[in-house]
Amino acid sequence: MLKRTLKVINSLGIHARPAGRIVDITSSAKSDVELTYHEQTVNAKSILNLMMLAMEKDSEIEFVADGEDEQQVLDELEKLFQDKFYEDAS
Repeated sequence: MLKRTLKVINSLGIHARPAGRIVDITSSAKSDVELTYHEQTVNAKSILNLMMLAMEKDSEIEFVADGEDEQQVLDELEKLFQDKFYEDAS
């Protein structure tokens, strides 16, 4: 099991499009992936779970991956966050 805390740095936070990109990564993973935000833990493979959390810019989110590809999943998520979900022009 691996944990990683990521910060939302894109200007619009995590709305439908970024949530979809997170689910694209997590749903193709063999590992179980959970996300914790404001003491709520949800399955990170469910777009509805992610959307209900309403994660805004500057939010810190903890991902926990457990399985054979846990390192790869967390690395892909970290890159997605660093790239601002491919939304910000800056």
